[in-house]
Amino acid sequence: MQEQSTAPQVGVIIVSHGDYGSAILRTAEFILGPVSDCSSISVDAAHEVSETVRRLEDAAQRLDKGAGVIILTDMFGGTPTNLALSLLGNHQVEVVTGVNMPMLLKVCTSRDTPLEELARQAGEAGTRGIVVAGDMLRNRNREKSESPEEKA
Repeated sequence: MQEQSTAPQVGVIIVSHGDYGSAILRTAEFILGPVSDCSSISVDAAHEVSETVRRLEDAAQRLDKGAGVIILTDMFGGTPTNLALSLLGNHQVEVVTGVNMPMLLKVCTSRDTPLEELARQAGEAGTRGIVVAGDMLRNRNREKSESPEEKA
């Protein structure tokens, strides 16, 4: 019988404009199955900024089981990121912007990684997940046509 780690895992909050955060979290759970200690917070005109900040602080406190919380936001410079940054001084959090599916899947599957390292890995996974597919395929085709094996 394998013993499971009892070390606390990093909590996850996605803060985004509109329903993007809840939609990407639902999609990640479709791929991975249920994910615990994850939450999404929507930033829109229907909520006062102070109410959103309170919800964000409540979520950070609730989801921090001792390993901290990674906050994934949709874009640097936007209101979701600016609100998340307000937690940096008072909570054990890291904020990573530009959340996409590769980033979220990496975070959800690596939550036993220390918070700062997880934030770095999240950024790397998000960046690697951005591919201009047409360019990649054209480059592969070009490399194949120039390969010495095919000319021989």
